[in-house]
Order: sequence, then structure tokens, then C-alpha cells
Amino acid sequence: MVFSNPLSNLFGKSPISPLQAHMTVVVSCTEKLADFLAAAITEDWQQADKVFDEMSDLEHQADVMKRELRLHLPKSLFMPMDRSDLLNMLSQQDRIANRSKDIAGLMLGRKMVIPAPLQEKMSEFVGSAIEACRQAHIAINELDELLEVGFSGKEVDFVENLIRHLDKLEDRSDHLEQAIRHHLFKLETDLPPINAIFLYQVIDIIGEVADLSQSVGGKLQLLLAR
Repeated sequence: MVFSNPLSNLFGKSPISPLQAHMTVVVSCTEKLADFLAAAITEDWQQADKVFDEMSDLEHQADVMKRELRLHLPKSLFMPMDRSDLLNMLSQQDRIANRSKDIAGLMLGRKMVIPAPLQEKMSEFVGSAIEACRQAHIAINELDELLEVGFSGKEVDFVENLIRHLDKLEDRSDHLEQAIRHHLFKLETDLPPINAIFLYQVIDIIGEVADLSQSVGGKLQLLLAR
């Protein structure tokens, strides 16, 4: 599949634009998790396979954009942020897409059935991780405004509020993860041990998606503090 690459048009303006474009693709990939989980819950593996392919295409597109940004990023940036800061943020963003795809790949490979008592909470948990990713995207899209004002003034307060909300979303995700783990623990005796092990692994990775989204916000917050 051939992807259009917006980076060639964006580098002439600012390296921030490709970073934001990359995060847009990352969010699109992560949002597909909701559709994938819905298909897995109903055991519609044909639809799940279709959604996984879509996620794979988006994750690949994000990888291509990441490589292009790394190759073409100037050695020195004439802006109040280090090249290493931008690259670290890019890596965190990219890991969100990678781990989202890993969740779908693991579940699809095993045709993993979510026990009925966990399905509602699992959907809520995935939704919470997606919401954290969206919030990180909103915050990253403020970077060009921050640059315009030299990382000062009311724009900084606005972005700090966005990051605080992101922290709350990640905290909510943590609480949901704890609740699901506790519920799964009570169901363990009724499940084949290997199934329980892989369910715990899926839960871990979903939590990681929310953690990585918060980490993107954390990288941005470090820029504000300098």
C-alpha cells in the first residue's frame, strides 16, 4: 500500500508540523482499538482481521513518517527546544501506535475471547486509553502556538491545563486497570491458565498505551519548564 507523505511539504515550515502530522496518524491507529475490541467481543474474527490490517497500515505509515523526520531533521533547530527533545517526543508517540497494534495482534493471533464479566470494563478501559492518546494529540497541536509566543504567556497556562487533564485521564486508566485485574483474579479458577496469562498481558499493554500518552504530555511539560 502506498501512502502519501506530507512531510516534504511540511519541513520547509517547521519541524513541529511533521511531529504533529505523525501524532495524527498515531491517534488514528489507536482509535481503531475500539473497533477491534468490539469485533473480538462478538468473536467476529473476520472483522477483527480487517481492523487489524487497517491498524497495521497506519502503524506502518507512522513508522515511515518517523524515519523521514529523523533523516531530515536539521542538526540544529532555531527554536527554544533541543533536537533531542523533539526526537524523544517522536519516539514516545511512535510507541503508542506500536503498542496499540501489539494489542490487536496478540488478541487476533490467539482469537482471544474476553470473558463476559470483563467485557464492559475492558471496553471502558480501552476507551480511556484512547481518550488519553487524543488528549496528548491536542496538547502536541499547541506546540506551534507555544513557539510563536516563545513558550510564555497565557498559551503556556492553556497547555499546562491540557497536560493536567491528560494526567487525570491516565490516572483514571490506572484505576480501571486495577479494577479489571482484580476482577480477572476472581475469574482465574474458571479459565485455562494460559488464557489468563495472555489476558493479563493484554491488560498491561492497554495500560501502557495510556502511560505513553501521558509521557508525551510529560515531554511537553519539560519544554514548558525550561
